[in-house]
Amino acid sequence: MGSSTQTARTEAQKTVAEPGAAMALLYAEGRVVGWSQSAQRLVGYSAAEVVGQSAGILLTTADARAKASVVGEQSGLRGRWSDVAQVRHRDGRRIDVRLCAQSLAGRDGRAQWLVSATDEALIPSSSAKGTTTSERPSAAPPPPRRPPIGVEIRDTRLRCIWVNDIQGTEAESLEAVTHQLLDSGDLLINADHQGFLGASAHHEPTSTASFLRLDDAQGRALGVCTADAGVTGNGRAHECRAILDEAGKRIGTSLNIMRTGQELADIAVPFLTDYTTVDLADPVLLGEEPWTLLGPDRRRDPVFRRAGLASIHPGAPESLFARGEPVPAPPMSCYTAAMSGGSRLYPVVDTTSAAWLDRDPMRAKRMRETGMHSLMIVPIHARGALLGVAAFTRTQDPRPFDADDLLLAEELVGRAALSLDNARQYARERSAALALQRHLLPHDATGGPAAEVAWRYLPADSHHGVGGDWFDVIELSGARIALVVGDVLGHGINAAATMGQLRTAVHTLAAMDLPPEDLLARLDEQVLRLAEEDTDPEDPSPTPLGATCLYAVYDPATRQCTMARAGHPPPAVIDPHGHVAFPDLPAGAPLGVGLAPFESVTMQLPEGSVLALYTDGLIESRDQDLDAGMDRLAAALARPGLPLDDLCTSVADTLPALAPNDDATLLLARTRALGPARTASWEFPSDPAVVGRARALATRQLKRWHLEHLAESTELIVSELVTNAIRHGSGPVRLRLIRHRFLTCEVYDTSCGSPRLRHPRTTDVNGRGLFLVAQLSRRWGTRRIPDGKLIWAEQQLTPRYIDH
Repeated sequence: MGSSTQTARTEAQKTVAEPGAAMALLYAEGRVVGWSQSAQRLVGYSAAEVVGQSAGILLTTADARAKASVVGEQSGLRGRWSDVAQVRHRDGRRIDVRLCAQSLAGRDGRAQWLVSATDEALIPSSSAKGTTTSERPSAAPPPPRRPPIGVEIRDTRLRCIWVNDIQGTEAESLEAVTHQLLDSGDLLINADHQGFLGASAHHEPTSTASFLRLDDAQGRALGVCTADAGVTGNGRAHECRAILDEAGKRIGTSLNIMRTGQELADIAVPFLTDYTTVDLADPVLLGEEPWTLLGPDRRRDPVFRRAGLASIHPGAPESLFARGEPVPAPPMSCYTAAMSGGSRLYPVVDTTSAAWLDRDPMRAKRMRETGMHSLMIVPIHARGALLGVAAFTRTQDPRPFDADDLLLAEELVGRAALSLDNARQYARERSAALALQRHLLPHDATGGPAAEVAWRYLPADSHHGVGGDWFDVIELSGARIALVVGDVLGHGINAAATMGQLRTAVHTLAAMDLPPEDLLARLDEQVLRLAEEDTDPEDPSPTPLGATCLYAVYDPATRQCTMARAGHPPPAVIDPHGHVAFPDLPAGAPLGVGLAPFESVTMQLPEGSVLALYTDGLIESRDQDLDAGMDRLAAALARPGLPLDDLCTSVADTLPALAPNDDATLLLARTRALGPARTASWEFPSDPAVVGRARALATRQLKRWHLEHLAESTELIVSELVTNAIRHGSGPVRLRLIRHRFLTCEVYDTSCGSPRLRHPRTTDVNGRGLFLVAQLSRRWGTRRIPDGKLIWAEQQLTPRYIDH
C-alpha cells in the first residue's frame, strides 16, 4: 500500500532528521553559506574552511559535480532533490552519503538550498533501498512532488530569513528551544510540539521537528534551521496510530460479517471521513468462496450488499441503499476500477465531468445534493480474494483527501478484511455444521401408535456456533418407541459429526432391544473408542470427548416407561391435568468417562401424559442458575390440552432474549395406550402338547380382528416360536398378539439363551424353525426381560386393517 507521498515522507524524515545528518546552507549556484557542527563531524571540515566555497569541491566524481551544477543552475527549481554520492573527507578517504536538497525562499528573493548528507553506513538496508538516483546525470531531475516536511531558517534574533513553500508560522513555544541551540550548538531530534503549523478544522496541530545550528565562516552562529514534519509527519503519525489502535479494539469484535462491516464504517466516521459505506459481495455474506478475480471479461456486473453505513449526518442522507440491501456496481465506474485495479483516490469529484457518473445518474444527483466533493475507493482483499469495496467520502470537511488519507483508509480496510474473512469462513463452517446437523437429525419422526411427538432445535448464536445436540424417536417392536436426547461436548462441525456417529450407534443398539441402562453402557464404550481413534499418535493422552444422553422406552400396551440417563438433565413428566414433575432418575456419569453401570427407572404413565426431554441449553443461561431455568421450563409446560407444536413454541418463547450460547433441543411425546381390543395374551405350561392349543387361540383372535388372511402364516409362526420356547426353556410360556400398524407375535420364556438363525441344507432335519419365521415375517428379533427372554415377529398389515 505504498505511495510516492509516503516514500517521500519516509526518505525526507530519515535524511533531514537523522542524528548523523550533516546540514549545510547553499546559494543556488552551490556556494556554501552556512555549515553545521554535524557536517564538520561527518567530513572533518570546519565552517571556516567551507563557508564561501563551492560545495562541489566535496564531491569526488565528475558526474556528481555535473549533476550538482545543473541543479544549482536551475535557480527557479522548487521542491526537493535527492541522490546518492561520494564525498571526500578532510583526511582523504571517501564516504558514501545520501544527499537531500530542500529548496528555500529568502527575503531577498534569491533561491537557497538546505542540503543534508547522511552516511550510508548508518542507514538501515531497508531504508537504503528507497534511495532514488537520476538516470540522466546531464539533465536536471524533474520537479518532485511537494515534500511532506517544512523547513525554515531563522537568524540569531529568531527572524525568519529562509523558508520553503509549505512551512507555517512558528509558535512562541519554540523560542526557548532555539535560544538553547544558538548557545550550545547541540542537535535536537524529533521534538514534539504544538503550534508550529496552523490547526485545521479537524486536527490539533501536533508537530515533530528537528533543530540544528548553522555557522558562518568564522564559526559563529548564523541561525537555527528547523525541519518540521508537521501534521503530515510524526504528529499525523501519532494521530493515525491512535485511529488504528482504536480500530484494533472496535473492528472484529464478533464473527458476524454484517457487524464487522458496520464496525469498519463506524471507525472511519468522523476520524477520517464524513460518510463511509462498506459493500460486500453476496457470496461473502453467505459464507461462500469470494471472487478471486474481477476483470473486464466477467460475464455480468457484480452485485454487492451493504454491510456498513455511517455518516456525520443523522439518517445518512448520502446513501441510496440501506444496510442489507443489494448495491449494484456500475460498469466502468470508479468502483469497478478499484475492484480490478486497486485503490482509487479522487481528491476532487466533479459530477459534471466524471464520465462514469453519466451512466449512474442517481448517484450523480445524490452526490450533488449532499455536497460530496472528495472520494476514496478501497477494495477489500483478504487471502487473495476480493470480499467487497469500501467508499470514503467527504462532504462537510472542505479538505480533499490526499495520499496519506488513502494510506490510512487502506490500513483500516486491511485490518477489517482479515476480520471479515474470518467471519466469512466461520459462517461457512457454521452453515456446513448446521446443514450437517439438520441432515443428521430426524425430519419426519413419528411416535406411531405409542405417542404423538413434536420437537424444536434452536442453534446457538453465531459466536458460539452449532453444537452437538440431537434427539431421536425410534420405533421398536411391539408398538413401543424409544425417545432419545443427547448433547455432545463442544461446538462446530466436529461436534455435529460426532453427534451423527452417536446417533447412528444409538439406532444400532436400539435395534438390539437393549434395556436403557445397557444401551447407555454400550454407548459409553463407543464414545471411549471414538476418543481413542482421535488421539494424536505423538500425544498418547486420549482426546477428551464427552456427551450426555437420556434414553427412554415407552410401551403403549402396558403404559410403562423405562428411562436411564448419562449425565443428562432429568426429563419432565406432565400429567393430563398439567402437573409437572421431574422424576428422581439416577444421574449417571457422562458418556466417555467410563464409569458405567447406569441405572434405570420404570414408571406407569396415564394415557395423555407428556414426556419432555431436553438439553441443558434450554434451562441454562448467562444470567440464571439451573434451578431457575427448570422452574421456567415447568411453568411453560404446565398448559394441559395445548397442541404439542404450540407447546414447543411456548417453551421456546420463554428463553432469554439474549442470543443463546449453547444449542437448545426439546422433544415432547404425548403418550397413547393400546387397549384390550388391540392386544391378546395367554400363558401355557412348558408342555409340547400346548402347541396346538396356542395355534387355535391365535387363529380365533385373528378372526375377531378380521385378519383371517394372516391365519396360516401366523399359525406357523406361533407353532415354531412356542415349540422353541418349550424346548429350550424350563418355565411357563406366554404368548401375546398385538395389532397396530403391524401384527406382532411375542413369545416369552425363561431361557436366557438367544436363538440363532441358521440356513439349513436340504439334508438337514433340524434348524428350519427360525428360518421359516424369518421368511414369513417382515422382521423378527429377541430381547431380554427380567426373568428370561422374548422372541417377536412382525407381519405387515395393509392400511384397511390397521384401524379396523
